[in-house]
Amino acid sequence: MKNTSLILLSAVCVACATSRQAAPSEKILVETRIETVYKTDTVYLEIPKIVEKIVTADTVSVLENEYAKSEASVSEGLLAHSLETKPVKLPAEVQTQVVYRDSVIVKDNVIIQTVEVEKELTGWQSFKMAMGGWMLGIIIFMIVCVILYIVKPFNKL
Repeated sequence: MKNTSLILLSAVCVACATSRQAAPSEKILVETRIETVYKTDTVYLEIPKIVEKIVTADTVSVLENEYAKSEASVSEGLLAHSLETKPVKLPAEVQTQVVYRDSVIVKDNVIIQTVEVEKELTGWQSFKMAMGGWMLGIIIFMIVCVILYIVKPFNKL
């Protein structure tokens, strides 16, 4: 009985360590991208329709508005007519600014784990580590057997 309790006590004194894993670190980055694009557009100006007429007894007739000048004359039985346009701006290309905004959330999980190993385990050490769980089960079984062995004589009284 003394030997069994000594074996159990020595088995309980042997420590086993659990494996630990590094906690993952998480990095969240919000990135806003602003992109400016210039599009070329053509602008057209609509000229209003203007009609002007004149009747004259003279041999020369002149019509003028803000876009053109027309002159007609009769000389020696011949009609001479000229049309002169004034300088007008042509259709122009305009650069239109378009701004695109885009937000991107970048989630980055970084696990930094440093494992230092002094030397490889020997075969005996690997065997002891592998059998640790089995030994715990055997020890619990032995404790239950010892308790039943001790309690059984008291039941007969």
